[in-house]
Amino acid sequence: MKAQDVHDRFIERAAVQMEADGLPRIAGRIIGLFLLMGGPFSFSEIAERLQVSRGSISTNLRLVRERGVIELVSRPGERQDYYQLAANPYRSSIARALDQLESLRHLAQETADELGKQDPAVHKRLQNMARVNAMAAKHVKAMLDATDGE
Repeated sequence: MKAQDVHDRFIERAAVQMEADGLPRIAGRIIGLFLLMGGPFSFSEIAERLQVSRGSISTNLRLVRERGVIELVSRPGERQDYYQLAANPYRSSIARALDQLESLRHLAQETADELGKQDPAVHKRLQNMARVNAMAAKHVKAMLDATDGE
């Protein structure tokens, strides 16, 4: 299989995976392109490479930048902006996962505390939810700390 075909397949499969996680497919394709190729790419190069309208690229580039996956760069003497893979594109995703786990843990614990022992079955489920989210958060925090040097 040609390298270009492998690249295209990776970009599309990454997009489908990220779409399943709630991102627009175009944002997933942009992320796939940058994970694979790194950049820098101009806005026009991204639109052309992915065969996507400029409007869709603009909206999704903004989303991907906000997530910390890519960053804006400039080239001396050129008026257009370029984008490249951020130095640590995984950190923001891991940090978001950690925030989500900690929020769920807090919600479960707070609700369990409010209910007290009024409904032992519900209390137990909430306590288990808080415990599992706390354990997961501990491991995700370790991952986050490990990516800081990368």
